[in-house]
Amino acid sequence: MDLLELQSLLSWLTALPPATLLLAMGLLAAAENVFPPIPADMLIALGAFLAARADASPWPSYLVVLGGNVAGAMVMYAIGRRFGADWTERKFHLKHKETADVALSRWYARYGLASLFLGRFIPGVRAIVAPFAGALRAPVVGTTAAILGASAFWYGLVTIIAFRAGNNWEELVRLIGRLGQTSGLLAVGIITLVAALWWRHRRKRA
Repeated sequence: MDLLELQSLLSWLTALPPATLLLAMGLLAAAENVFPPIPADMLIALGAFLAARADASPWPSYLVVLGGNVAGAMVMYAIGRRFGADWTERKFHLKHKETADVALSRWYARYGLASLFLGRFIPGVRAIVAPFAGALRAPVVGTTAAILGASAFWYGLVTIIAFRAGNNWEELVRLIGRLGQTSGLLAVGIITLVAALWWRHRRKRA
């Protein structure tokens, strides 16, 4: 989706009545896991931004988008568990780097559910986390907790920033984009640090 289409969709959303707006945000957040019409973090930012301008609470939109996004992810988990990650990626045209599935497989073998949590922060990996977890028969409860925890943390951070941003929506969009890049780098850094500590521990035991 280009910038003009994004702005058009955002304008359409802001013209909706509050109850309809929340419903639309939840559905769009769920759809992000299949064909992202708009990033869920942008929906979160929009909800918090509008709440701040109306002197209302940002948390209803936070909960709706969080619930919709996690529900959509678990649908993809179920599909991945039934048909496999490769089929799911091809069927739904999930875009990711060529090595993303290899990296996620290696991380899961070493770190288990923690790799699913961190993978949701990394661009190019987050889209395949849920179907990949399903294909690997990762525990339903553990996978849900990992995806919910990662999404709740990230969306909560975006909500707080957007609610306090003031009236400059364009600057807010740029800030959220920079935060998305930073979150990916942070997750990679954590994985690298854990890997280094694990390797050092193995050497000491040997």
